[in-house]
Amino acid sequence: MIVSAEASSLIGGLTATSGETVDVLAPFTGEVLHALPLSTAGDVADIAAAARVAQASWWAAGFAHRRAVLLRAHDLLLERRELLLDAVQTETGKTRGQAFEEVFNSAGATRFNALAAASVLRGGRRRAGIPLVMQTRVGFMPKGIVGVITPWNYPLSLAVMDIAPALAAGNGIVQKADNQGVLTILAARSAFIDAGVPAALWGVVAGDGATIGNAVVDAGDYVAFTGSTATGRSVAARAANRLINSSMELGGKNPLIVLDDVDPAKAAADAAYACFSAAGQLCVSMERVYVLKSVADRFIPAFAERVRGLVIGSAFDYSTDVGSLATAAQLERVMGHITDAESKGATVLAGGRARPDLGPYFVEPTVFTGVTETMECFARETFGPVVAITVVESEAEAIRLANDSEFGLNASVLSGSRAHGRRVAEQLHFGSVNVNEGYRATFGSVDAPMGGVQASGLGRRNGAEGLLRFVESRTIAEATGLVQLPRTGAEFEKLAPVILVALQALKAIRRR
Repeated sequence: MIVSAEASSLIGGLTATSGETVDVLAPFTGEVLHALPLSTAGDVADIAAAARVAQASWWAAGFAHRRAVLLRAHDLLLERRELLLDAVQTETGKTRGQAFEEVFNSAGATRFNALAAASVLRGGRRRAGIPLVMQTRVGFMPKGIVGVITPWNYPLSLAVMDIAPALAAGNGIVQKADNQGVLTILAARSAFIDAGVPAALWGVVAGDGATIGNAVVDAGDYVAFTGSTATGRSVAARAANRLINSSMELGGKNPLIVLDDVDPAKAAADAAYACFSAAGQLCVSMERVYVLKSVADRFIPAFAERVRGLVIGSAFDYSTDVGSLATAAQLERVMGHITDAESKGATVLAGGRARPDLGPYFVEPTVFTGVTETMECFARETFGPVVAITVVESEAEAIRLANDSEFGLNASVLSGSRAHGRRVAEQLHFGSVNVNEGYRATFGSVDAPMGGVQASGLGRRNGAEGLLRFVESRTIAEATGLVQLPRTGAEFEKLAPVILVALQALKAIRRR
């Protein structure tokens, strides 16, 4: 685990001059991990100004230089994996295995963007308005300064999935880290700086969201935000008022459909991981399970048994399956949903209890049946280890109920036939849909776009789409001089018939 001396060393990478601190607690123990210095709006302005100066040189250095630096950062992330694993576990309370997912995803995102940026962003020739008479090229230039606002639940991977493409595209970074994820982010930043990223290019601040978060939005030329839907609306409105673009990965109430051709034992194991990874504190984890009636009497007991058998604990090794909630606020929220559902008649098949014997914020993975619209956990995101099972009569009903949500972030289909699973997946209205996996198939595919629809967000991270959000397109076109374009009425009268013939010819030969 991270100790106080390591925490103090990492905190040196934070820009914070307020003189004020706030205690950050370790989820596994509830003890003070470190006193976090708080930043000011002036700190945000200062690091943005420094990043803007550094960004000009970073962009001018070119794709080859940025590729080499980011590939070195990839290697350092893997070399320093034990420190990163310790930091993630210490700050978030998740298991070693789920912390490893963060290292895997951050390395993958760094490698992909290092290698893909040149081909995606070099631009090239486009069809001119009048071929031969004009020539047209499209190129891309970086936004400039990207404001990145990241949450506590996946501090490593969600940060790097935004920062790696922003850097690869030639931008500077001003990042607001959540207080509960500062050490992890600073450990990752240290790897990038040691790889060759100028320290001034990526500044990190921490503090109150209303003050520091707003300052980051105001300082940037683009905003990449990950967090709740409510906060995302405010950030998007503030960015829009400045006429800058933003990408938002927001909340979800994600459904998992269990089709009638599954192996019940395998489906139960897959569903348990999909629901309770990171103790359910994952925007793409499953909170609604719809199981076909014909397989329900085999799947539901197997699922409940699998969940009851999950090993809960705080070990800094791979001996546990479920970790802790991250904060007291999370504990209050999750237990509130559990108590509310029980009081209104839901049936508990597994879990349902806090476990203070294990640590202050531990809650057993909880499985409900009989959840109704009157209950808090029916349509609202719990963001914790709580899932509701509903038995349905048909695939059509499962699809209808899965789509019946204001959210549209992630969904999953479990089937004994991949083709069958794909057919159902294609009918789900979500930004990402996994077949025979909960979230890792899409979350780990860094060459493919990821994001939500409806109240789950705007834009996409990962893939070419994730790079293109961090650049502005620029068109440069020229007259070749082969034919002088008309400038006077007389010249238009002479050339208009020729141009009309050219337009008809272009259509005839199917030229765009």
